[in-house]
Amino acid sequence: MNNNLNRNVHTFIGCDKEYDESEIVIFGAPFDGTTSYRPGTRFASAAMRSESYSIETYSPYLDRDLRDIKVFDGGDLVLCFGNTEKVLCEIKNFTELIVSDGKLFVMIGGEHLVTFGAVQAALQRYPDLRIIHFDAHADMRDNYLSEKLSHATVMRRCWDLLGDNRIFQFGIRSGEKEEFEFSNKHNFINKFNFDGFVKTIKDLKDEPVYLSIDLDILDPADFPGTGTPEAGGVSFKELLSAVFEAMKLNIVGIDICELSPPYDLSGRSTSLACKLLREILLAVAKK
Repeated sequence: MNNNLNRNVHTFIGCDKEYDESEIVIFGAPFDGTTSYRPGTRFASAAMRSESYSIETYSPYLDRDLRDIKVFDGGDLVLCFGNTEKVLCEIKNFTELIVSDGKLFVMIGGEHLVTFGAVQAALQRYPDLRIIHFDAHADMRDNYLSEKLSHATVMRRCWDLLGDNRIFQFGIRSGEKEEFEFSNKHNFINKFNFDGFVKTIKDLKDEPVYLSIDLDILDPADFPGTGTPEAGGVSFKELLSAVFEAMKLNIVGIDICELSPPYDLSGRSTSLACKLLREILLAVAKK
């Protein structure tokens, strides 16, 4: 076993297997250094581990139990402040360790920019990589406040790597006019909901797919604990249904981003994120 991949002492519920025996690896990327509105996503992964013990390991949706699958929790990366490029490099290097061992990774952000480091690692092993992107925001700006690396530019940076027609965006309801025009020209974008998602699943049947979930795709009435809430989002059931559809694909990497626990003191946003992560792990595990 790689010496850098020792099981975290405090794990997400049911994710306490050793690295060598696990097929799935979860880890946290607690970074929010480019957050443009309300910071706090750096606390998401730690909060989710603690809150996960308020839910069960068993899913009545899937009739499966986390205790019956093998998931390793590698804990949180130690990421520096003030050097975004170094942070992305550290995320990329850690993800490469997991991918090179043929394991599937699930990264807990953090702001959405952390996706870029993980995509770089996945792309090295899977050069035909596609991205499915669930979000309220297009994240397709070429720069934000003169900065190329930002949570507002993350999908544009991914497009720089992948090129045209390899990013599929759903739930988008916020962004500059130019972002929507860019995605209409270079990607697939579906505004507001998951219309057309079944067709996308069919089109991507044989491709390696990275699934990136920005939790602010959810309506803030259900999920207020995020830094940039946008009214008019999807419901938890709609998101869960789309996730289950996505798991029919060859998923090679997943992230869940933009939970910001300080903005929901009730804890319901964190609890929702925990339940979503449980369902993702159980749905993507080999049967």
